[in-house]
Amino acid sequence: MPLTEIKNRSPQHLRDVRYRSFVRPDGLWDIEGELHDSKAVDRVLNNGQLLRAGTAIHHMWIRATIDDTLQVQAIEVAMDSHPLGNCPEAAAALQKMVGCNMGRGWRKSIQEHLGGVISCTHLRELLFNMATAAFQSMPNVFSNADPDQPPRHLGQCLGWDFDGPGVAAHYPQFVHWSASRPAVQNIPATEKSGV
Repeated sequence: MPLTEIKNRSPQHLRDVRYRSFVRPDGLWDIEGELHDSKAVDRVLNNGQLLRAGTAIHHMWIRATIDDTLQVQAIEVAMDSHPLGNCPEAAAALQKMVGCNMGRGWRKSIQEHLGGVISCTHLRELLFNMATAAFQSMPNVFSNADPDQPPRHLGQCLGWDFDGPGVAAHYPQFVHWSASRPAVQNIPATEKSGV
């Protein structure tokens, strides 16, 4: 269902972000992100240069190669379009993410290793959501070795609220779960009542 229509608007900026994932023959996974920024109308830049509508201001890619535990094994960056001459120098800092894990704490790791002027805002933005693309790609990423602990995606959004209908339907043993109390086992009603 589209958003409601608003008449007489003028488009100004276009940002396209795309993620793709691939399983490799060596058992690793490639998660790729692409960001493309352009203006919807011709614009004169601060230096007097004319930027034509549709011309890329930013056009960059990241490929993160990860293993089944979501640990980053390799990172590759490409920048076809960037606004400043030294922008490509920011790509080297992304190698600091090798060895980091796309599980919990991913955004914190990005900020610690790449925050401020160490790297590039747009590359960080691409990295932030690569974890979500990985989660959607890898079939066993939500499985949990400990059956008494909830899968990592529970309790992370409204749909997977421990007190909500999603958890009740798909993970009933974790309804109303908290770290301070164990999961409720699926015990038949007759055993619970002592009958």
